[in-house]
Amino acid sequence: MADHPLPEVHLDELPQFRAVQQLAYRCVETVGAMLYPGITEKEAARRLTEWLQDNGVHDWLHKPFAWFGDRTAFQGFSGLKHMGGFNLAFFPSNRQLETDMPVILDVAPVLDGIVADVGYAHCLGQNPILEQLQDDLMDHRDLIVRLVKARRPMAEVAQEVDALCRRQGVEPRHKAYPFKVLAHRVAKIHKLSKPRFVARFGLNATRNLLLDQGRAAKQQGWSPLWSIDRRSEHAPVPGLWAVEPHLGFAGVGAKFEELLVITEDDAYWLDDDLPHVRRWQRRLAERAQAVATVPAAA
Repeated sequence: MADHPLPEVHLDELPQFRAVQQLAYRCVETVGAMLYPGITEKEAARRLTEWLQDNGVHDWLHKPFAWFGDRTAFQGFSGLKHMGGFNLAFFPSNRQLETDMPVILDVAPVLDGIVADVGYAHCLGQNPILEQLQDDLMDHRDLIVRLVKARRPMAEVAQEVDALCRRQGVEPRHKAYPFKVLAHRVAKIHKLSKPRFVARFGLNATRNLLLDQGRAAKQQGWSPLWSIDRRSEHAPVPGLWAVEPHLGFAGVGAKFEELLVITEDDAYWLDDDLPHVRRWQRRLAERAQAVATVPAAA
């Protein structure tokens, strides 16, 4: 018998995770609307931090990130180099925001042991490439949940995401993340100590992910880090997974990040009331309206 309980979904915790995820998305939307030409990534990250602190957050899986311009596409970033995957290039810089630049805001608050990790693509002005990448991401959201529902091995799901990127003509920039992850598992943290951080990552949540979950995963033949690699060559593991497909093209990057619920025989997104989903719904409605108003051929 395993020394650790097999992974499972605690349905009674889902409303708590949904609430913290909604809080995180309210943060990135609010701060995103406050951005202005000349603001730096560091200042944007500080505003994200302060907003969440004002709303009761004092611990993090990682402290907020903000990326502007070609840094949204992680050009020159590597998921394998630098501190075993923790690349200092990810850290907020003095890059200043300009009109029509793409923006990505990423926050991962921990509130009462509940972890959320969200990513938000935005633009100060208009950027047609960003618009197209955001449209492309809709197909990734549909693909991921469909393949997990079909019980495809998790490595294969990640490989299919990369294959979809190739068909779309974009780069899978999630490969620049630490350990090249498409997603990572989250779970409620039951043993909380004073918040401490190394390289912007919170020790409470990182210990939960890499040590507590990692120890159980190793015994049971799965990994809390979901990627194309051999460690993910296993069936979908029940629990909550923070999924973050990240697309890049011509120096522009876009992503979403949200929680996917995996059970023993099903999979579904924790919440559809999120900014990127609402955007896609508007786009679909606009297209349907455009088709409806096209005069029929004589």
